[in-house]
Amino acid sequence: MLLLRFKREPLIVLGIFFGTFLILSSYLSSSSSSVFHDAWAQSDIQTVKYRNLTLDLGNGVKTNAQISYPAIGKGPFPGVLLVPGSGATDMNSTLNKDVKPFWEIANYLSERGFEVLRYDKRGIGPNLTIQDSNVWGNMTVTDLINDAEKALNVLSEQPDVDPKNMSIVGHSEGTIIVPQVAIDNPTKVKNIVLMGAVAQNLIKDILHYQVVDLRSNYASEVLDVNRTGFVSIDQMASDPLLDDVVVNSSLLNTHSVTNSTLTKDTVENESRNQSNNSGHININIQLKPLLLKEYESKIAFNLAKCDKIIGCPLWIKSEADLEPNLSTIGNVSKSIPILILQGEHDSATPLEQGLLLHQRLDEVNHPDHTLITYPNLGHFFYPSSKWQNGLGPVDPQVLADLYSWLESKSR
Repeated sequence: MLLLRFKREPLIVLGIFFGTFLILSSYLSSSSSSVFHDAWAQSDIQTVKYRNLTLDLGNGVKTNAQISYPAIGKGPFPGVLLVPGSGATDMNSTLNKDVKPFWEIANYLSERGFEVLRYDKRGIGPNLTIQDSNVWGNMTVTDLINDAEKALNVLSEQPDVDPKNMSIVGHSEGTIIVPQVAIDNPTKVKNIVLMGAVAQNLIKDILHYQVVDLRSNYASEVLDVNRTGFVSIDQMASDPLLDDVVVNSSLLNTHSVTNSTLTKDTVENESRNQSNNSGHININIQLKPLLLKEYESKIAFNLAKCDKIIGCPLWIKSEADLEPNLSTIGNVSKSIPILILQGEHDSATPLEQGLLLHQRLDEVNHPDHTLITYPNLGHFFYPSSKWQNGLGPVDPQVLADLYSWLESKSR
């Protein structure tokens, strides 16, 4: 794990190598097994309570929200607002029935003294369901910023929350929204946290990286084992990162083939025409242009087309037109501490995004910013390869670091 901290002193770089694990191992080896028995026996004790809310987002749009808070005590508790990432994201940031990062974060923080509000994105219901396609389809990034500001106001008005002790945590696209909310509300926001941060433009740079750069590099570094510059079509067809290139006729139809399905033979013929290397495709000459076509098709402004994961055309255009985080984060008040958490194997918003934001904050002499990076963790802070983000519970060290930083800033 790499920790970079800057606070009224020169940059400190600390390498932490499994220290926590070694301490824990030593403790466990000397402890009785009854520790585990007692812990499990008490697992049904309620440590967190919940309140369900409906947020009025304006213009007749409403969404569900939930507040979690410590089971004991009347507060006032420091408040934390969780701002979700892109796509059809619910209040738990549900990825599948077992993986709900915002649920984990909210409970972890509330068990330790924070009151946390999380909310469904506009038009979205539980478990990634689109409840109002009109609201979802007409959403822009400006709407999302306004929604987060309304949620912040609601949290600050809770009777058991300290309105002068409010932090905002954003993940992925949420890391674009959170700094803007802080810029707009410098007296309401005490701290901000960016998890899986975005520095460059989400559409022009990040999506291009995901669709084109990452996958062409994967073909070169992983599939092209002999470094010939070619990749087997059979390999592509069976690989989850590249199989759509083979089956998607709109990408491979380089000779205006009118069939609805383009066969493997057609791809091989195209490859043979350019390379005389039957059964393979040239990575730079053929694959990269096909990936670029796929990227262009994803960002095409077609009002009839929405993507549950990427989003809808109006949102895509609004994000593409948005000034990148790298240009605006320097406008966050220097009285607001900033924490950036980045997985070193994040294949959605790669490590360089966090490093760029950290460098920018150095450049503007922001007095209190911290970057923590995590080896082998992906976009959802779960062990991953550098090519594909794994899905699973948030790494305990990430939760501990998040809490420790927020707690130190909330005193």
